[in-house]
Amino acid sequence: MPPKAKFTRDIIIQAGLSIIREHGMESLSARALGTKLGSSARPIFTIFQSMEEVQEEVRQSAKSVYAEYVKKGLEQELAFKGVGTQYILFAIQEPKLFQLLFMSEQKHPLTAANVMPMIDDHYKDILLSVQNEYHLSENKAQQLYRHLWIYTHGIAVLCATNMCVFTTEEISGMIAQVFKGMLKEI
Repeated sequence: MPPKAKFTRDIIIQAGLSIIREHGMESLSARALGTKLGSSARPIFTIFQSMEEVQEEVRQSAKSVYAEYVKKGLEQELAFKGVGTQYILFAIQEPKLFQLLFMSEQKHPLTAANVMPMIDDHYKDILLSVQNEYHLSENKAQQLYRHLWIYTHGIAVLCATNMCVFTTEEISGMIAQVFKGMLKEI
C-alpha cells in the first residue's frame, strides 16, 4: 500500500509559489519545497510524479494569479488601458511571477505578431475589448495591441527588475500618451 500523503496537492503548489515569489523559479527544487513544508522532499513525490510536474503546476498557479490582474483590468471603464496598467502592476507587485511568465528565455523565438497569443492566455479577450471599445477591425486592433504591449512590457520589465520606479499617475500618463499617438497613426 502506498504511503499516505502528508500534504495536499494545493499545499505543495502554494509552497512552490511562495518559493518562486521569494527567490525565483531557479530556486524551486524538491529540497527547497521540503524545507518550506518542514519535511523531507519525499512526501512531495507521493502526490507528484516528478519535479517537472510540480514546476508546471506552480507555473499554472502563477498564471491564475496573473489572470486576476487581467480580469480586474477588463472590468475597468477603459478596459484596454486597464489591462495595460494591471500588467505593469503585476510586474511591480509580483516581480518573480512576472519574470517567470513573461521574461523566460524562449527555445523558439516568435515574431512580434505571434508572441502575444502564445504567452498570454487572455489575448483574445483583450483583443476583443480593443475592437469593441475603439471600433477597430481585427487587423487594426492587433496592430494597436501589439505596439502598446511592447511599450507596456518595457515599463513592466523596468519595474520587475527594479531598474525604475513609476507612480500610478506616471504609468497612466505614459500609456495614454503612446495610445493616443498610435490610435492617430492607425
